[in-house]
Amino acid sequence: MSAALERTFLDRVIDDRGVVEPDRLSDALRTTKGELAAASGLSRDAVSKTRRLQAPATQARLREVAEIVNRILPWCGSVPQAFAWYRSQPIPAFGDQTAEDLVRAGRSEHLKSYLAGLAVGGYA
Repeated sequence: MSAALERTFLDRVIDDRGVVEPDRLSDALRTTKGELAAASGLSRDAVSKTRRLQAPATQARLREVAEIVNRILPWCGSVPQAFAWYRSQPIPAFGDQTAEDLVRAGRSEHLKSYLAGLAVGGYA
C-alpha cells in the first residue's frame, strides 16, 4: 500500500481543523461508536457528546487509535483487518497485550515506537 493511500485513511477520519471525527472513524473501522469508545478506553459519552468530544484527552486518544491503525494498515491490507489486529493480536514484546490494551493503559507511545521499529526492519 502506498504512502498516499495510508494518508487517505487519516484524511478520511480527521477533519480540516485537525479534529478526529468519531462518526468518520467508526465508519472507516466498520464499528459502532460504542465499540470505538471501548477500543479507545473512552466512555460512550466521550465519543457522542460534542462537548466531551472536543476535550483534549478525548481527541488525543482517538488520534492515537487512528495513527496506530494507519501505521499497521500496509501490513494488514485493509482498515477492518488493521482494526481487528489492533483489538485482538497479542504482542509478545508487551507480555501478549494487544494494541487496544496498551492504548487503554496509556502506553500508546511505547506501541508507536515498537511499530516504528518493525517498519524499519526490527524484530517482533
